[in-house]
Amino acid sequence: MKKIIFTEKAPAPIGPYNQAVLKGNTLYTSGQIALNPATGALVVDNIENETQQVMQNMKAVLEAAGMTFENVVKTTIFIMDMNDFGNINTVYASYFNEKTAPARETVQVACLPKNVNVEISMIAIL
Repeated sequence: MKKIIFTEKAPAPIGPYNQAVLKGNTLYTSGQIALNPATGALVVDNIENETQQVMQNMKAVLEAAGMTFENVVKTTIFIMDMNDFGNINTVYASYFNEKTAPARETVQVACLPKNVNVEISMIAIL
């Protein structure tokens, strides 16, 4: 049986999906973008703040499932411009212990929802 994970501390889904699904001890998250859940506004003033909001949204989803970034085993980062990779990576890295960081891929894409610059999804194990 799967359990739907939802928190008001992260943006509500805007389509036929959920913030995350817990199946057994594995959490599958939807991609998070830089929507501020309190205001509904996008945080896109610079790539560092945008990435910070994405990671805070993901933190809220993980916490709603009783997890932390230490539980994350896999991430996918979608970015609009590979030239932003270094700045995104700096913010992203601040959320993980380098020795236990998850597996990851980063891909440049043609377009993201709401024309944001970064979207991140995760898989975590309880």
